[in-house]
Amino acid sequence: MKMPSAIRATLLAFAALTGVTLSSAARADEGFVQLTIYKAGWIIGGSGGGGVLNFHGRRYPLSTGGLDYGLVFGGSKTVLRGRVSNIYRPSDVYGAAGAGLAVGRGARAIVLTNQKGAVLELTGHQVGLMANADLSGLAITMR
Repeated sequence: MKMPSAIRATLLAFAALTGVTLSSAARADEGFVQLTIYKAGWIIGGSGGGGVLNFHGRRYPLSTGGLDYGLVFGGSKTVLRGRVSNIYRPSDVYGAAGAGLAVGRGARAIVLTNQKGAVLELTGHQVGLMANADLSGLAITMR
């Protein structure tokens, strides 16, 4: 039985598209991140720090920074470690964090995602007093 060329072309295009989609998803990889973030503020606050991404056997320096505005007070140092998944290259690692609260020596757990689909799952500890219920952001960039 002969298949009409239009149907054959459609099936081949669908198979090729499905193969490209599956192979693209299969190429996404993961790495490991360590960040140290310092925050301070009174109504208006800021954060800054740095860290490293380990990806495919190489280390890539990261820097962090952000501004907070709203109910912000105190100062803290947070050390976070974890993994980042669904990345294709080191520059895919960046994100935005929201509000939180930790008093004294507090455990932290945070999950960040960004527009490129990278997912950061980080845990760590915070030292100091920092409370914020605000519009806050944390930008992670490559140095």
